[in-house]
Amino acid sequence: MARVYADVNATLGELWYDYDNFRIDWSTPERYEIVRRVGGGKYSEVFEGVDMANHDQCIIKVLKPVAAKKIKREIKVLRNLTGGPNVIALLDVVLDESDIKHYTFQLLKALDFVHAHGIMHRDVKPGNVMVDYQNRKLRLIDWGLAEFYHPGTDYHIRVGSRYYKAPELLVGYKQYDYSLDMWSIGCMLASMIFRREHFFRGSDNNDQLLRILKTLGTEQFDVYLRKYSIHFETDLESLLTNYVKLPWSRFITPDNQHLASSEAMDLLDKLLRYDHQERLTAREAQAHVYFSVCFRDDILRPLD
Repeated sequence: MARVYADVNATLGELWYDYDNFRIDWSTPERYEIVRRVGGGKYSEVFEGVDMANHDQCIIKVLKPVAAKKIKREIKVLRNLTGGPNVIALLDVVLDESDIKHYTFQLLKALDFVHAHGIMHRDVKPGNVMVDYQNRKLRLIDWGLAEFYHPGTDYHIRVGSRYYKAPELLVGYKQYDYSLDMWSIGCMLASMIFRREHFFRGSDNNDQLLRILKTLGTEQFDVYLRKYSIHFETDLESLLTNYVKLPWSRFITPDNQHLASSEAMDLLDKLLRYDHQERLTAREAQAHVYFSVCFRDDILRPLD
């Protein structure tokens, strides 16, 4: 037991420390303007900014997709400590819903170009996407696992990062194609919409497949294996169990319901498919109704 302040939280009560049930009151970001980047790390980017309401300088911390629990904890701590001596004050908490659409669209645009030039990236994940928030630009990086696509060719299945691996990699199907990248896009979109750091978070490849099966169900998985004559063997009882497909609404909470529109759910459903031939292509995804609304100075022109 700590020698000092051991009973502080018990004394202050549950409302003081319970961040799990803490409800965030989001503001809109129009009041703040980014000036320049001053730092960043695995979970956030930090910028110097200006509060346009009073022209005061401020620091803007842009969180990358992380677990809602982590966001709540940090905000709750800062809310409680704001005003303390030499402790940074939390000025505001803002949420820009348009960012998800904007940057997802830009990533799809990049992948359509890549695929149209006969190349699979094979490691699409948040860590390989660099974002310039000030200029609202995006860059797809790290081409170490990229490969040229040739129909009917067997490719190495030990590519990609576990949380973003498509089912074909997890069952050993080697004649995959560009749609491998589209599964990864779907995983990223699900993380952002449902505010989960990783939507499918397996501890190893078998557990990764199990997480997918428990979400998408086993009925279509069996159809997929038969269609492509995939001989999938396992001794794990959990991977041989039947699971019912969960509706996407199962993942909607009070904290993410403002992001989980019917259009978003439909796009997710068409990206996260077992059958790689059924997934939307990057170009088809850009034309989805989810992206039909224009944001700020972004103009989403019809595709050629």
